[in-house]
Amino acid sequence: MKIVIAPDSFKESLSALKVATVIENGFKEVFPHATYVKCPIADGGEGTVVTMVEATHGEIYHLDVIGPLGTSVQAFYGLSQNKQQAFIEMAAASGLELVPVELRNPLLTTSYGTGELIKACLDTGVKQIIIGIGGSATNDGGAGMLQALGAKLLDSHGQQIKLGGQALADLACIDVSTIDPRIKACQFSIACDVSNPLIGKNGASVIFGPQKGATNEHIEMLDKNLEHFADIIKRDLHVEVHYIAGAGAAGGMGAALLAFLKAELKPGFDIIAQTLNLESHMVGASLVITGEGRLDSQSLNGKVPFGVAQLARKHKIPVIAIVGSLGDDLSHLQQYGIDSAFSILHKISSLKEALNNAESNLFNCTKNIANTLNIKIDNKN
Repeated sequence: MKIVIAPDSFKESLSALKVATVIENGFKEVFPHATYVKCPIADGGEGTVVTMVEATHGEIYHLDVIGPLGTSVQAFYGLSQNKQQAFIEMAAASGLELVPVELRNPLLTTSYGTGELIKACLDTGVKQIIIGIGGSATNDGGAGMLQALGAKLLDSHGQQIKLGGQALADLACIDVSTIDPRIKACQFSIACDVSNPLIGKNGASVIFGPQKGATNEHIEMLDKNLEHFADIIKRDLHVEVHYIAGAGAAGGMGAALLAFLKAELKPGFDIIAQTLNLESHMVGASLVITGEGRLDSQSLNGKVPFGVAQLARKHKIPVIAIVGSLGDDLSHLQQYGIDSAFSILHKISSLKEALNNAESNLFNCTKNIANTLNIKIDNKN
């Protein structure tokens, strides 16, 4: 019997690799001779770097970069063991959580630090960089990132424009002759789970600006500035990004990655599952086990359990989800390929208790599931 174990992390308690290992140990108590394939996975959001580093037996590196407010912050990136792949979370350098609530203002915040992370990865000689762009504090169209990589975003006096979304109004021309030449030799895969265009009523500023601190006045200005940026990109680079799906992701970072880095924007789960060859591991499996911290209706939007279930369904493999907690709106689980789902909580607990006891609760729940699967019912009567 072959069992594939492909969970996401349990946020704030267990990494994806730890979850997979605990599930394996619980099942081995009952099925010691089964073949187990652990494939911890992520969806491109928080924890992606750790998950990918663990899955590729790589290492995490820390460095100081320019944070969203223009001050130094400590960020990180990951490298696979063979040093051919690098992993970045935009939130580590340009994330909303790095900005105190009272200081959130997308007119001023910059993506410069994300560019510094990309440059650091290029310094290592990698052939592929996977970037998760969720959780950004910025609305600068990726301009700061581009400046960190050597692009010249010049005003009418031939000077670099300042950092932040407000400064895009001063952009007069773009010079990419000085951009890091190593970009052309590297493949950029962007974990992007939104399809918003750069501008307009469904664009970056209108949809995501408020959560980053933008007022109605700010939103109008930012949208106008991003449109101006897109106009200059079209004129100077001959690339159209105004209404491309995903261009509005991360405050317009999607547009910059598409236009300047020739990046591929795909759902985070798809990129990471492909990188880890998840589907090939499922061939010949009798059971697939997945999980995450909480399973609810939001999990349908590109989250790991449903992504795993869709792949397993192609091979007609049953799927069990083992999660920290279950939502109330899960009547259609089987419709999406999850045959059964279990919460590891066995009693009323505070959040602190649930997080502290996650490992033991997961082991006990997993072992009980395995015991249930091993029951042989006598039908003589």
